[in-house]
Amino acid sequence: MNSKGFYAVAAVAALAAFASAAARADDITIDNTPFQSTRTRAEVQAELAQYKQSGVNPWALNYDQLAGFHSTRTRAEVQAEYRDARDQVAVMNGEDSGSAYLSQLAASHNASTTLAGTPANAQ
Repeated sequence: MNSKGFYAVAAVAALAAFASAAARADDITIDNTPFQSTRTRAEVQAELAQYKQSGVNPWALNYDQLAGFHSTRTRAEVQAEYRDARDQVAVMNGEDSGSAYLSQLAASHNASTTLAGTPANAQ
């Protein structure tokens, strides 16, 4: 092995050792605070029986919280609102974070120039 290869292998080994040393977790923190429930065992069991009887378990993986949801707007209204908002969202998420759009918006509203430090009630 030539000297360049040796140094490359040594550098990779040193980098791997350094990277593995930085990935240590902290010590385990043990919480010795005693748990004090605010409800009795009977209350918890009654709640469980109520969920079993109703057939709805909000902690189940297949629970659908929107099952009883009914919209007050039509699909066409929602689509129109999305189309109106998507251009503004695209502008605000652009490279300049919407600076050019906001300056054009202020100019189109004939806003007076307000400098930093100018009191709000200055005429």
